[in-house]
Amino acid sequence: MKKHLTTHILIILFIFFSTPIIQSGEVPRINLRPYYKELSVAQVQEIPNVEIRKKEKWGFHGHSTIDHDYYLKTINDDKVVVDSATGLMWHQSGSDKYVSWQEGAKKWIRKLNKESYAGFHDWRLPTVEEAASLLEAEKKNGNLYIDPVFDKKQWSIWTRDSHISDDSLYLNGAWRVSFSDGIVSWGSNSLDIFYIRPVRLSK
Repeated sequence: MKKHLTTHILIILFIFFSTPIIQSGEVPRINLRPYYKELSVAQVQEIPNVEIRKKEKWGFHGHSTIDHDYYLKTINDDKVVVDSATGLMWHQSGSDKYVSWQEGAKKWIRKLNKESYAGFHDWRLPTVEEAASLLEAEKKNGNLYIDPVFDKKQWSIWTRDSHISDDSLYLNGAWRVSFSDGIVSWGSNSLDIFYIRPVRLSK
């Protein structure tokens, strides 16, 4: 009888401890596209998890609808921001200087991975969906539409997604996100210069 009772208790304990506990108010994970694409203005205006205030011929004014769960973390003296809502780890600041998309951005990312920032070698430029997810509905970080957990120097950042257009007069472009005015737009991938804020999937 004792042996039978002990077995039942062990089974109950096993079920209790192996069942994940979901805390009240826990933010669900939102998966954002991690791979790069060529996108038209119309396609960018259809990206998910964004509320568009105004559409423009070059992009849109808007903000993210994601309920973020950011926390600042220091790894090997390097600062990162982890977002539990999206599973992304962001470089807390990013580049100190403006760079071009075509040459400067790729070179900067290669250097970051070679130096193993925060112990990782898989840093990359964000997709437009990932970068746009950082846009806040109102100014929260000085005059920027971004959470104050991030450095406020990088007021406008490149994404890795390129811009495509049916108009042959347009220069080759790439998408960028501006936190100074809450816009997603495209710029020349060889002439324009903006900052970089690298990202990686947090595992």
